[in-house]
Formats: sequence, C-alpha cells, structure tokens
Amino acid sequence: MSSPLAVPPPLRFGDLDPDPHRQFAAWLDAARDAGVHEPEAMTLATASPDGTPSARMVLLRGHGPDGFALFTNYTSRKARELDANPRAALVFHWDSLGRQIRVEGTVARMPAPESDAYFATRPRGSRIGAWASPQSAPISDREALERAATDAERRFGDGTIPRPDHWGGYRLTATAFEFWQHGRDRLHDRFSYVPVGDGWSIARLAP
Repeated sequence: MSSPLAVPPPLRFGDLDPDPHRQFAAWLDAARDAGVHEPEAMTLATASPDGTPSARMVLLRGHGPDGFALFTNYTSRKARELDANPRAALVFHWDSLGRQIRVEGTVARMPAPESDAYFATRPRGSRIGAWASPQSAPISDREALERAATDAERRFGDGTIPRPDHWGGYRLTATAFEFWQHGRDRLHDRFSYVPVGDGWSIARLAP
C-alpha cells in the first residue's frame, strides 16, 4: 500500500512568478530535481472538427515563451485533429509533488528546419521507426511492423537517415495556464493565468 501524499505548504500569490512560462519552468525543474520519472510526460488533448475529444500521453520536447513543442507522425490521429482543429490542451501531473499544470492554446506546425534539427538528435532506432510506422493506421500484425523497420534499415544502411515528410513538430502557443497544488482536506490551491495586454492576470480559483 502506497504511503499518503505529503501535504506541501499552502501556495500563495507571493510564491508565483508573474510570468507563467517562468513558473512552469520552475515547477518542471523541481520535478526533475525530485527524481520524477519522465517529468516531461504530458497528456495532450485534441478534438475533431465535430468536437469529439481524444487524449494521449506524449513527451514535451521544448518549452519557452514561444510555446510548447512536441513531435509526431503527421498521419497520426492527433496530428490529423491538430491540423483540422488547431487548439489543444496539455496536462502535466507530478503526483509525488502534489502538483499539476494545465495549459491551453493554439497549435501550429513547426517550420521544416526545426523538425529536421530535432529529428537528427533522435536515436537511430527511433529515426528508423519514424519511417517504418504508419502511426494510427491498422496493420496486419507485429511482423508487418518489424518487416517495415528491417526494410528501412536496409534502405539507409549506415548512412544518414533523413526526416520523413510525414513526421515533424507542433508548437502550442499558450492562451491559458492553471497551476494546481495539493492541499489538506481537499482545500487545494489553484491559480489561473490569462493574458491581459502585454502581461498575464492571475486569479485564485476555488478547488
């Protein structure tokens, strides 16, 4: 049986950075320092043009004032939904710290050179996989996927593996943040950030 979650001190306005991107970076660094497994793991929620939602876990591959970066196969369900309805939401949950961050915003594909640069940093096996997998499409069996990977390995040999045209990045530009911290007796601390002029307005929300 797991031990109960330690209750952190209450979160106050004075504890927050006026810039949500800096606040996000501080909490992400704290999760890394605490040894959270895969602190960059996030839920990505999308919706089809008719409003049908879907969500899945992906990895954050960069963040800053310009947005939150992720990469995928452009033929996948999430990519098709992002292209057709370019709004999304992210959720980061670090249970051991009693913290959660929600981010909402608009999404656009990254320029090809940025996707090329990131693709070149991926392990060779992951680059082969990007060529082999028709992500989200039905396949006959596991062997078909393995054959496609073998074919890609033969095709490229020991040479450079370029980024396939069907694979690349998206960047979410935040239009709202919410920072949540666990509190005793479910009296959690919640703060929202919404853009106002050149800055952000912060409000405490009831738990």
